[in-house]
Amino acid sequence: MFEAAELGRKVSSSDYKAQVPALREDLLDAQRRLRDDGRSSVIILFGGVDGAGKSESVNLLNEWMDPRWLLTRAYGQPSEEERERPEYWRFWRDLPPKGRIGFFLSAWYSRPLIDRVRRRINRAEFGARLDEIIDFERGLTDDGALILKFWMHLDKGSQKARLKRLEKDPLTRWRVTKEQWQNWKVYSRFVDAAEEMITRTSLADATWTIVEGADERYRSLTLATMVRDAIRKRLAGPQSDVKRRRRDAIPQQPDRVAVSAKTRRTLRTEYPTILSHLDMSQRVDGKRYETRLERLQGRLNALHRKAQRRGTSAILVFEGWDAAGKGGAIRRLTAAIDARAYQVIPIAAPTDEERAQHYLWRFWRHLARRGRLTIFDRSWYGRVLVERVEGFASEHEWMRAYAEINQFESQLVAHGIVVIKFWMHITTDEQLRRFREREKASYKRWKLTDEDWRNRKQWEAYQQAVNDMVERTSTRQAPWTLVAANDKNFARLKVLETVCDGLEGHLESH
Repeated sequence: MFEAAELGRKVSSSDYKAQVPALREDLLDAQRRLRDDGRSSVIILFGGVDGAGKSESVNLLNEWMDPRWLLTRAYGQPSEEERERPEYWRFWRDLPPKGRIGFFLSAWYSRPLIDRVRRRINRAEFGARLDEIIDFERGLTDDGALILKFWMHLDKGSQKARLKRLEKDPLTRWRVTKEQWQNWKVYSRFVDAAEEMITRTSLADATWTIVEGADERYRSLTLATMVRDAIRKRLAGPQSDVKRRRRDAIPQQPDRVAVSAKTRRTLRTEYPTILSHLDMSQRVDGKRYETRLERLQGRLNALHRKAQRRGTSAILVFEGWDAAGKGGAIRRLTAAIDARAYQVIPIAAPTDEERAQHYLWRFWRHLARRGRLTIFDRSWYGRVLVERVEGFASEHEWMRAYAEINQFESQLVAHGIVVIKFWMHITTDEQLRRFREREKASYKRWKLTDEDWRNRKQWEAYQQAVNDMVERTSTRQAPWTLVAANDKNFARLKVLETVCDGLEGHLESH
């Protein structure tokens, strides 16, 4: 692979000076058009052998383009804050919004590659890490991101000469580290691992390009030309989704979304669902409820304090029908826990900032540090529920979301986070009774909106969406708990007991 790269290519000083002005103008124009178009973000990754010009290339592109609309991120060893969250948290946090360009050095490929070169992981483990990267990048490209990956290459002799030259200059000596010389000594292992990495992770929408880095002028012109051409190609690409993407950039009112008759037929419940098997008659009387509530809250308090001491985090996800009692169940949970140790995240329509990112971005950014409890009142499942039923997401978007969500939750669990998910279920008659009750009570009236009434008319469509959601995302690592919530006492105790059992089971097994 590397032997086939155009090694030894050079550009004369005169040719370089002749080409740069027009190329810089083209880059600025492409950057402006990308920003105005607002459909895609551009993620540019730089990898390669030490001394091949990765940093210099990023600096040059920042000089030639408008830096106000560029993001540059370089990663070293994770900080304490980063180690307390899943590995990809720091990368999700730094992703550029649509319309902007991000440069990434030593990013998600760096640690797997170095671990393989240092033989800290075997080939199978290396492959598994690369598969995680493929899933990550595919999720971004499916959402419209343009990913460009450049491997900056030098042969072993050229790399040694470059490192020696940098060491001799007092102004650049600091850039040469002991680790870089260690990498040079195992150059063949480094290149073999890189070749496997590039071969395995060069996808149609996120391919690697090998750039020979010996000649600075050749390297600079090659990179800049490829970035310019890739952005131009993206902007000139298929426009079939432009209208939808522009619509996504504008806050929508549910009553303005028209769902086709065909979609309604597709979503209509035509067979018994998972929810239809719940025993909705389960109840707990007042006296027994008070006794069990006190006992369960005490148990939860003790378990959570133990989890804090061990640095174990938990994420609770609450989904359910309007007026199903999510808020009441959450309040009974938080009453048992120190307010400094938990955060309730209410999820509503995405902000303009959130719309400019992948839909999972806003949930990654809310992940807490070790020992904390995070409660999501509504969650990432909105993509396969409200966005599916109301037409805010295309069929391709919500269908692929099942796999994306499973991958997201798998990363949480792999990091040691306890994930517990609840669907709060009530019957349509009980929902109507609670709606009427809210209408009559002045202190509850604010909870009832026109959207609640409108969602009620879509009951069958939502029920089918819930059925599909549970079937496709109730995994061994993060199963759904379906709560029969017609009786609030029963539902609240069920939630508390499930959380206690989940924490206890994790603490006993780890």
